[in-house]
Amino acid sequence: MENKLQATIDIGSHSCILLIAAFEDAPAAAPAESANLEKVETPAEAPANSETPAASSEAPVATRKILVPKLQKVEVCRLGEDIYEHGKITPERIQELVQIMTKFRMDLHALGADLKAVAMTEAMRKATNPDEVIEAVEKAVWVKPRVITGEEEGKLTYRSVKEWHGEGFVTIDIGGGSTELSNGETTFSIPIGALKMFKAMGPIPGPEYKKFIKETFKDLSFKGMTKKPVYLIGGTGTALAMVFLNSQAFDYKAIEGLELSLSDLEAVTTRITNLSKELRAMLPGLGNGRHEVIICGLFWLRSLLEKLRVETFKISTAGLRFGLLYPPEKEPEPKPKKRPAFLKS
Repeated sequence: MENKLQATIDIGSHSCILLIAAFEDAPAAAPAESANLEKVETPAEAPANSETPAASSEAPVATRKILVPKLQKVEVCRLGEDIYEHGKITPERIQELVQIMTKFRMDLHALGADLKAVAMTEAMRKATNPDEVIEAVEKAVWVKPRVITGEEEGKLTYRSVKEWHGEGFVTIDIGGGSTELSNGETTFSIPIGALKMFKAMGPIPGPEYKKFIKETFKDLSFKGMTKKPVYLIGGTGTALAMVFLNSQAFDYKAIEGLELSLSDLEAVTTRITNLSKELRAMLPGLGNGRHEVIICGLFWLRSLLEKLRVETFKISTAGLRFGLLYPPEKEPEPKPKKRPAFLKS
């Protein structure tokens, strides 16, 4: 695997994210990823609470490769608003998206990065004019984007966390238009996200939320996912961590693996809810329109955690954009079916 800059673009319902990263040699003890949402930085040491198992001192370990982010940029696009209001992406929104993609292409060329994949998620899964949007994006970044399924999104997100923290957990990726859950074996997507809830209920859910949750969970099964460690992925998790830490700047080492309790979540939700819209927008991590949708995202997170029957959860800065850069894993072979006793003879 060449040690060169590689990139992905994640086009979501609320935001577009550019990732430029490289696979580099790293000590077997822990990841050395480092990321900054605004500028290029050199890799930092792994956070102290990293759960990646240390290499055995009894035998030599081959040098492994880790994905080291060099640049990440987030731009709000709100494609989900058009889906909610029109069922398609409007020409005006397409033009805004093209402007974002053009800026991303300039960053790619400035750093000499190779754009490996462009993925589009829930908004484009629902749009009635996907071909029109795909063509516009392809012209802007010179790579044809791919609309991925919710299940594929969940699997790639789980993979991104697995590479840093091992296995044996559940990932929750709360986006603008959908939420993906995965435990590595079972993955499913729920067409509920922070932006979608905001458009339906406003910035602060009211009494109708109980009925909404009851209907949402009515036909969902969380079998095999309850009482397991949980990693929260996505903008809702990053914003929650920054408000909790009162950190004005994105700090990977402080956020990656940060553990919060349900009471911590409740305290942050109450703090944000009690502020006016203007003051809410001034909180860490709640710029670029995040202050409008964050409370819906936190309400939804609380409901999911209760359903998973956990008291604590951790936050990860990984996500779909990282999963797109890892080589595909070999699919496990299906278990052979048992033959009936009367056929064995």
